[in-house]
Amino acid sequence: MNIIGDVCPIGVFDSGVGGLSVLRAIHQLLPSESLVYFADQEHVPYGSRAMDEVREFSVSITRFLLEQGAKLVVVACNTASAAALHSLRQLFPDIPFVGMEPAVKPAAEHTHTGVVGVLATPATFQGALYASVVERFAANVTLLQNTCLGLVTQIEQGAFDDKKTRAILETALRPMVDQGIDTIVLGCTHYPFVIPLIQEIVGPGVRVIDPAPSVARQVSRLLGFNGGQAVNTGKGILSFFTSGNARKFTTLLPGLIDEIGKVQEVFWDGNEIRIK
Repeated sequence: MNIIGDVCPIGVFDSGVGGLSVLRAIHQLLPSESLVYFADQEHVPYGSRAMDEVREFSVSITRFLLEQGAKLVVVACNTASAAALHSLRQLFPDIPFVGMEPAVKPAAEHTHTGVVGVLATPATFQGALYASVVERFAANVTLLQNTCLGLVTQIEQGAFDDKKTRAILETALRPMVDQGIDTIVLGCTHYPFVIPLIQEIVGPGVRVIDPAPSVARQVSRLLGFNGGQAVNTGKGILSFFTSGNARKFTTLLPGLIDEIGKVQEVFWDGNEIRIK
């Protein structure tokens, strides 16, 4: 077991860079906590993959993060949360997990027009978790859904405001605006990185819900900080692993989280993850 900086870190994983939006929120709330992040960029995006396959990836990644000493694991991916969160809690009963749930409940509670837009991957929309949230909290709300095909790939490439990214979002959002949305739910952890572009398209009258801050607060509660910052001083260490290209990942970090850290490449050996 590796212990980062002699302190057990918080583990965070996603199919790619999207979960960095969650890591950023955790780091802002709990700056003294060390974090270890896993980006499965060899298999990105998860949203178009079979749920069983995503579940297998998630189990292997969790084992890898536990080998790095993780004391808590954040499934910073809506697709992986839908596919694997229940199984992960059963397989690793001694480890606290925090997953992603589309923020339909707060959107339904605060909408004035009764029309809410949801941007998410196909797997998230098809999952039982999303269906349950909609059934429980959105019975009296009209939900307009779009998968934003190709947007995750654009964000993985660092193309946050180019013509293609803008076209994807225009296609998804303009019809929603025309139908009266006043709230947008981001059901993919990649999407917060294009909030400025989303806000530009939908205008100031539409609220955009980033789920990352609420996830960070849940992590804080589970660690016993009662939703507030840790009392210990000092800055936590950020460490990163990717099954993609470490150099490319490193170049994206400053623009995504305004931080840098050690990035190591790993490779898949069957269901095992090994450091290069």
